[in-house]
Amino acid sequence: MYKITKEFHFSASHQLCEMPEGHPCARLHGHNYAVVVELASEELNKYGFVVDFTELKPLKQYIDDELDHRHLNTVFGHDQVTSEFLAKTIYEFCKGHWAETCAVRVSETSKTWAEYRP
Repeated sequence: MYKITKEFHFSASHQLCEMPEGHPCARLHGHNYAVVVELASEELNKYGFVVDFTELKPLKQYIDDELDHRHLNTVFGHDQVTSEFLAKTIYEFCKGHWAETCAVRVSETSKTWAEYRP
């Protein structure tokens, strides 16, 4: 199995409105997010790639246009936009573009990750 990953970054705010009063994540706050998409294939394409990294431009465009410097609760119309939620949402976007997508990881900090891998 061949696997590749590519990392993307964006900054955005969110608020976990359903958290108990006093929980720091219940307050409006922001993160510098990192997103890693993982793609895998048993076979390489005719150019020797799982997927050419340049073909991932639609993901960069989606992140830049829809997520970067936005309030994620407003973007998704959702009160609990967690890293887990983002990982699955971005995975679904990627899977719709590249069948080789096998996982997406989202980080809010350099020490924490959420991953969606069906």
